[in-house]
Amino acid sequence: MSRVLIIGGHGKIALRLAPLLVERGDEVTSVFRNPDHQEEVAATGATPLVADVELLDTEGIADLVRGQDAVVWSAGAGGGNPTRTYAVDRDAAIRSMDAAKAAGVARYVMVSYLGAGPDHGVPEDNSFFAYAEAKTAADEHLRGTGLDYTILQPGPLTLDEPTGLVEVAEPGDGRVARADVAGVIAAALVDDSTVGRTIAFGNGGTPIAEAIAG
Repeated sequence: MSRVLIIGGHGKIALRLAPLLVERGDEVTSVFRNPDHQEEVAATGATPLVADVELLDTEGIADLVRGQDAVVWSAGAGGGNPTRTYAVDRDAAIRSMDAAKAAGVARYVMVSYLGAGPDHGVPEDNSFFAYAEAKTAADEHLRGTGLDYTILQPGPLTLDEPTGLVEVAEPGDGRVARADVAGVIAAALVDDSTVGRTIAFGNGGTPIAEAIAG
């Protein structure tokens, strides 16, 4: 059994991830900012924890993280507002990494996106630019923290039923069911070969555990 803290616990991926972890015996705490979502989060089997990581400093986030075995970042500002995108997807994410390190929690899984990186190619006048920049900065910071990180880069997310099958080597456009992203996170948490790797993927034909194994 592991103790896993999911940041962004009311998100569509997190709501699918928590039951997978709980079912296999993990102790899951899901962090989210809107108290109205407590019942929905609790229904996943996770312990709901209301906290706004956008407002918390590093020490405040460290208080949330302390005592956990792993942190999963699945939070996001949701786009549309560049200022808030940078505040959540870059700045709060970076504080959570520093908090994990300060709290002695080495394992950290980041949900990024397919194409994130210095050469993401999104023009400045595109509404996606702030998100691309924010995720790129967060991913780069994570690589330099010394944490046992895994950066997951799924392609465009769908609400399709889970297949349990993905492709890593040639993910195509990377379209992938959110439920399968949850499956990849769950598998990565128990596969040490994913530590220190950036894994781009989309739905495909290979069972998740086999596809992500290093």
